[in-house]
Amino acid sequence: MILGVSFDDASSHQKFIEKYGLNFQLLSDLNKETAQAYGVYVQKNMYGNISWGIERSTFVIDREGKIAEAFRRVNVDGHSEEVLNVLNQLG
Repeated sequence: MILGVSFDDASSHQKFIEKYGLNFQLLSDLNKETAQAYGVYVQKNMYGNISWGIERSTFVIDREGKIAEAFRRVNVDGHSEEVLNVLNQLG
């Protein structure tokens, strides 16, 4: 099962799903609890401007509910292949 999580609301997620033809569910983390629990709500520094935001990450969770692999600071190009390799190893 694939789930996406962001700070956006359900309406925004629906538009995103339709725009990109996604076949998985997007969940709203409006209060940022999930992002904080996974350690991906981080302080960022862009050109000297410090702000808080999401660190794009992927977590592969095994059948026992444990994190099998964590990809932090994800670069979109080639990332799906990295995740598929981990999933294939898990069986």
